[in-house]
Amino acid sequence: MTAEADRSWQRPEAPTAKERVARALRAGADRTRRAFAWLGEYLPFRHGFSSLTRRIVVLNLIGLAILVSGILYLNQFRAGLIDAKVQSLLTQGEIIARAIAASAGVDTNEVPVDPESLLEAESGASGGDNDDALGGALGFTIDPERAAPILRPLVKPTGSRARIYNRDGALILDSDTFYSRGEVLRYDLPPPNIESPDALISFWQAVKTNMSRYDHLPLYTEIGGANGKAYPEVATALTGTSVPIVRINDKGELVVSVAVPIQRMRAVLGVLLLSTRGGDIDNIVAAERWGIVRVSLFAAAVTIVLSIILANTIAGPVQRLAAAAENVRHSVKGRAEIPDFTDRSDEIGHLSGALRDMTSALYRRIDAIESFAADVSHELKNPLTSLRSATETLPLAKTQDAKERLMEIIKHDVKRLDRLISDISDASRLDAELAREDAKPVDMAELLRTTVSLFNDIHRDDTPEVVLDIAYAPGAHPYRVTGHDSRLSQVIVNLLDNAISFSPPGGRVAVVARRIGNEIQVAVEDEGPGIPEENLERIFERFYTDRPQENFGQNSGLGLNISRQIAVGHGGRLWAENRPSAGLGRGKGDGGTGTTGGARFVMRLRAA
Repeated sequence: MTAEADRSWQRPEAPTAKERVARALRAGADRTRRAFAWLGEYLPFRHGFSSLTRRIVVLNLIGLAILVSGILYLNQFRAGLIDAKVQSLLTQGEIIARAIAASAGVDTNEVPVDPESLLEAESGASGGDNDDALGGALGFTIDPERAAPILRPLVKPTGSRARIYNRDGALILDSDTFYSRGEVLRYDLPPPNIESPDALISFWQAVKTNMSRYDHLPLYTEIGGANGKAYPEVATALTGTSVPIVRINDKGELVVSVAVPIQRMRAVLGVLLLSTRGGDIDNIVAAERWGIVRVSLFAAAVTIVLSIILANTIAGPVQRLAAAAENVRHSVKGRAEIPDFTDRSDEIGHLSGALRDMTSALYRRIDAIESFAADVSHELKNPLTSLRSATETLPLAKTQDAKERLMEIIKHDVKRLDRLISDISDASRLDAELAREDAKPVDMAELLRTTVSLFNDIHRDDTPEVVLDIAYAPGAHPYRVTGHDSRLSQVIVNLLDNAISFSPPGGRVAVVARRIGNEIQVAVEDEGPGIPEENLERIFERFYTDRPQENFGQNSGLGLNISRQIAVGHGGRLWAENRPSAGLGRGKGDGGTGTTGGARFVMRLRAA
């Protein structure tokens, strides 16, 4: 045994493709577990992923898995590799067959033949009888001793297996059985202890089997030294035609075989059968697929990280907003603050802004309810205190006049309480009614005519006359608005009651309607003393009243406040101003003297 052969005997075996794939899969799984551990430690999801995060990651991974599976299942690399291998074997077989045919022929009857004359007979250059030359060539056969040195250097670098059969199909040479002087024969024996594959390798084998789709290929059977005509391609090649064929062995591995006739002078001397080793093509395909799998694993890791980052930008703020909303709902002492994400120009920013606005509106409503309750309590205490004093004093009254005065006070306070309770009830359910009832088209001109006519019919004695002035405006319905006719009529009645209460005897109250752009303006003007400048806004506060002492207790102080709420609920506005003393129906700057000629309450609503 030579030193070189001894070293080759001791050289460790290279891992197979299956072992490399299994090792890579285990390493990839370990890296994935470490990556998830790092993500759980450093990203904001230390206490588990949210449902939204899991769905985002899973959906992205499903899309990636479908894409990778399609690439692995439908890629044309395997078919192209098989075709390339067939062409390579055909070319290699033709070269080897010509080399063997040119140098391996001998005369079986030991009759000397001039090779030059045979070549000339084949090319037709000599004038001899070609048939005689061809007949001489038919006496040639293949000498294994001369074919082996030619076959070895041509086959060994490619790793293919070469077999030569004679004209009768008998095996005369096999590249797996001849060896040079001093070479150590080496055969792959099965391991002494065959371990069952683990779950990871079994899974990969199942995936690879499903991806192979070799069920339609014929089965390759090793015939050993039997007659080569058992292979269909050998039998066909003996007729002078090269035949490639693709089979699978009992391990499910591809075996590509090419049978090339060895011809000389158009006579078939034998057949060269070249075939790949089982697993050669599968190992190349597996390596290519593993390259795709490695890229896919990297893409999956990137997808997971990007999905978590995306989910963090969505689920994180949503969780903070939900927690803040829960704090708002359960807070007792302080008022929870909604996180501000309005600097983001996406749906999260819009949601944050909407929640902050809603929370602010809720707090304002709570403040308004608390203030309203305090005002109601204060306003109710005054008549109740008066009633208490009157009822306690009534038994002590000695004269009839004193008793009658006390009874008048009691009646006045009872009416005042009834008026307060009615107005408070009306104000408390105003917002709910406006939100619950559907708005409808309302013709303000017709509403003003009806309201003013009824008002004049009801208040005939000692009541200022109400004058209606509706300016002409083009269009079929220039004074149409969208709203609730009963509540809009209530505004007009409240303003008329307020104007009449401040008008002098024999005075007039004007209701003026104008169309101004896309708005409808309704103004109620009186000839009263006007309103002090510092009270133009204060008069709209709840329970505020600025009336003469003799009219004390006749009003609840809620009429103007309710009227403004109705106007605002219809998307409009209501304000008060002083009218110059220039006559009713003329506004500021209409040529008046500039002195106060009464009050004007103006309501503007959007036209429908």
